[in-house]
Amino acid sequence: MIESYLFPIRYALLTFPIAALLFTLPFLIIQYRMYGYVNKFRGFVVYSALLYLITAYYLVILPLPDTTHTCTASGNTFTQWIPFQFVQDFWRETALDIHIPSTYAVLFKERAVLQVLFNVLLLVPLGMFLRYYFRFSFLWTTAAAFGLSLFFEWTQYTGLYGFYDCPYRLFDIDDLMLNTIGGMLGYALMKLFSKVLPSMDQLDDKVDLSLIRVGYVRRFIAFQIDWVTLIPFAVFLYFFGNPIYFAALVVAYFIILPYMTNGITLGKYIVRIRLAGRGDRIRLTELIVRYGLLYFLLGGIHALGLYAAVQFHSVILGWMILVPLLAVDILFAGHLAYRLYNREKGLFYETKSGTRHIVS
Repeated sequence: MIESYLFPIRYALLTFPIAALLFTLPFLIIQYRMYGYVNKFRGFVVYSALLYLITAYYLVILPLPDTTHTCTASGNTFTQWIPFQFVQDFWRETALDIHIPSTYAVLFKERAVLQVLFNVLLLVPLGMFLRYYFRFSFLWTTAAAFGLSLFFEWTQYTGLYGFYDCPYRLFDIDDLMLNTIGGMLGYALMKLFSKVLPSMDQLDDKVDLSLIRVGYVRRFIAFQIDWVTLIPFAVFLYFFGNPIYFAALVVAYFIILPYMTNGITLGKYIVRIRLAGRGDRIRLTELIVRYGLLYFLLGGIHALGLYAAVQFHSVILGWMILVPLLAVDILFAGHLAYRLYNREKGLFYETKSGTRHIVS
């Protein structure tokens, strides 16, 4: 029976990296917006909770049946509505004799005992996470544990949301009870662990946001948000407008808008950073130098080169254009790698313009 529990755990460990990768972007954005930086310990707790939820879900649905036609395999009984039925199962299935102490040792090898034990343990971590990280009250933790258990039972009852003809596991009222008790138990146990763990309310007390270095990951997220915002307008201008209109769009968004908002674009606003210059307020000339070098020099070289390669249908000319562009990209990649290693200096367009990113 232990193997039936280890099997879903192995799959959870295998799929966790993929889930974590998809989860990282929204996690970072939320952390930047709420706290202004990413605390490593808070991140460890959140990703631990993610791994736990994946594992709990897999324990509920795995192993899957070999066929989608499960009505015959399931019989006609899909629900169990009698509370404390597990007590009767325990006395019927176990070899326990209270008068013979030697029978006590085999209790934790009995299916009826293990099933009850694992149903309780399933949501113990949930109660601990809800109390420690989310600061839930006992009542809300109990309600959340019941709600998650009900979701698990409904998943089973619907045959994985209709993928199977019939339920392949029993909707059991006892499971609801035991899972909820597990969440309540986890809430109570967290009081002991909280004495040795740092308080979530005090993690940021000694953090000075003015000293936080804005990393390239944070800047890249802001960059992505900005360009995802501009893509629909850029596509429209590409097909229906003059190229000069696209240049005007870049000027308006990356130069005029930050000048009016003191260094903030939509992407920077979302991740709580802004551009700062040599003074208290960023100057228009600083923005012109910064984005002139980045988008009109570096980006313009690529735009003109690709445009020429498309317009002139010559393989030789195409290679004559693309090879220098590739050389420029290699140089910029090396420059970026060096600046990642030597964080004291910014990228070339930052040092020339005297601009930098700070936490807003």
